[in-house]
Amino acid sequence: MKVEELAILESNFNQLIETLLIKKSEGEHFTVRLNSEGSQFTRFNHAKVRQTGFVADASIVLTLMADKRRSFRHFPFSGNWEIDWQLAYSALQELRDELPLLPIDPYLVLPSGTNTSREVNIGKLLTPEIVVSNILESVADLDFTGLYAGGVIIRAYGDSSGQKHWFATDSFTLDYSLFMESGQAVKGTFAGSNWDESAYLAKINDGKKQLAMLSLPVKELPRGKYKTYFAPAAVADLLAMLSWGAISEADIQQGNSALAVLSRQEKQLSPKFNLQENFQLGLVPRFNELGEMAAPELPLIEKGVLSNTLVNSRTAKEYNKLANGANGSETLRSPEISPGNLAFDDILPSLDTGLYVSNLHYLNWSDRPAGRITGMTRYACFWVENGEIVAPIENLRFDESLYRFWGAENLVDLTDFQEFIPEVGTYESRQLGGSLVPGMLVEDFTYTL
Repeated sequence: MKVEELAILESNFNQLIETLLIKKSEGEHFTVRLNSEGSQFTRFNHAKVRQTGFVADASIVLTLMADKRRSFRHFPFSGNWEIDWQLAYSALQELRDELPLLPIDPYLVLPSGTNTSREVNIGKLLTPEIVVSNILESVADLDFTGLYAGGVIIRAYGDSSGQKHWFATDSFTLDYSLFMESGQAVKGTFAGSNWDESAYLAKINDGKKQLAMLSLPVKELPRGKYKTYFAPAAVADLLAMLSWGAISEADIQQGNSALAVLSRQEKQLSPKFNLQENFQLGLVPRFNELGEMAAPELPLIEKGVLSNTLVNSRTAKEYNKLANGANGSETLRSPEISPGNLAFDDILPSLDTGLYVSNLHYLNWSDRPAGRITGMTRYACFWVENGEIVAPIENLRFDESLYRFWGAENLVDLTDFQEFIPEVGTYESRQLGGSLVPGMLVEDFTYTL
């Protein structure tokens, strides 16, 4: 999307807010949220282009509140004022007719405050004409499969109290796999706002080395407990489970949280484990669905102790808590696990004998109150003996508690480096952000099958 097109879209969005302020009736409150993108999508299979195209999409969610009731409408946003205002005004009229028919919402939170922000991050992405050549040149001799998605993403907000936010960023993600004839594969992601050819080649070269190790005879392991190194991508998968019934204050209050015993201080994690929301990374907007601004940094777990949960204004109103700018679902948006002291060259020697796990999948809670997670290893996971990789492994299912693998007795160390593991989802729209995480070395991780 060109700078001029961005400017027109922003101007029309601002005009929409101003006009709604004029048209709103006494006692009415509203919020307007914009979700927009201009994205190049290119899908690869066998190191060839399978599908390519460009998606330009934008939509508005208008929420109207009055008499302790609320409802919303979702409609397209074209950037053409005449079309957009007609859709918005029709939605406003429908919502006015609908609200009296709805039940009272006892925990309705009205927009308030005067927060404003504007953040535009201009990157250096591959142009559509050179996406294919830049990605495929170094993998022409490999069975390369993946999806490139790149372009501008916009999130914007305005409301009846005068709050206004605009966030636009150039970004790309490349989610790929390198396959062997046996079906074994190496999984990788590459993401950012500026395409770095040397960094991409380093990723591919590392994948080629792992492919060579995958050609060794596969080792079958019996179930049991093994010392395990989890690469950053696997750590990010485990971390993501905290957004599903753990770090949310509402889940804790309702008895659904995997961190309930941590919040009651009946247990604590390793003092080596520190987790925070870090919006200073600039990967996602700091504002939420009510235009509230989260702090630049919010510590969540400090030295193994739960210091904060994610609390939105609705939860705060219901349970008499202090809100901290969390989103409506109270999920992690820009999480960071602090690094430790384990150097890259010391990973295999420190592991000595055990498992090197690059990726995980199919994660789920097996016992949420106990913090137990089940899942499987996947892609480029190896058996290590005497500090050397000796064989790839068959996929293993695990079932283990976060109070053990992040606990004082079992968490040996975290690496002294971190990797950014991007969100690569494209359902409804491209997802923003990701996790900044180190790798971790764990004693006696439980594999059940």
